[in-house]
Amino acid sequence: MPADTAVKICGLRKSSDIDAAALAGARYVGFVFFPKSPRHLEIPAAAALSVAAPIGLCKVALTVNADNAFLDTLVDAVPLDMLQLHGSESPERVSEVKARYGLPVMKAVGVAERSDLAQIDLYSGVADQILVDTKKPKGSDLPGGNGLTFDWGLLSRRVWRCPWMLAGGLTPENVGTAIKTTGARQIDLSSGVETSPGVKDPALIRAFIQAAQAA
Repeated sequence: MPADTAVKICGLRKSSDIDAAALAGARYVGFVFFPKSPRHLEIPAAAALSVAAPIGLCKVALTVNADNAFLDTLVDAVPLDMLQLHGSESPERVSEVKARYGLPVMKAVGVAERSDLAQIDLYSGVADQILVDTKKPKGSDLPGGNGLTFDWGLLSRRVWRCPWMLAGGLTPENVGTAIKTTGARQIDLSSGVETSPGVKDPALIRAFIQAAQAA
């Protein structure tokens, strides 16, 4: 993995999770604000974690179709470096959030087949970054963190107008193949370094980043 490839560990809930991610070499850490997720954080807990995070980590808040009232409270209370919109937010909503909060915005786009790539083209004109994730399965309440992959060959040699990050079912065992297939310079995972939903394992975090570097 090139030295400038970045790793994001998402769904962190404890200070020990953040320390493990930082020590392993993660560039980003993600906090989930979605009550249906086992990785959900209340705002006061996230504020404490964010304040204590090592300097240099990019702290990302994942929200799903959040309204301005919630985002106002979140941004006022939690020191953040980026907002991640992981719902059905429109391009206009992405632009509105960027203008209102003055923070970079990452928009998640779900991919299952080639036709879904058009959404990446659409959002890459307004978002600061794109998170290319596996499209959520029918009937799932979770927009991400489902531990499912998609056909990485769909992304091979693709270029968009803004930086993008690969997500969706990545593990220490498959991340090398994912990087080689897609050419991803940034990668994101959550469930792939857990022993159970929402419970991160420092050893798996280290193994994941080591495997990515070996790629």
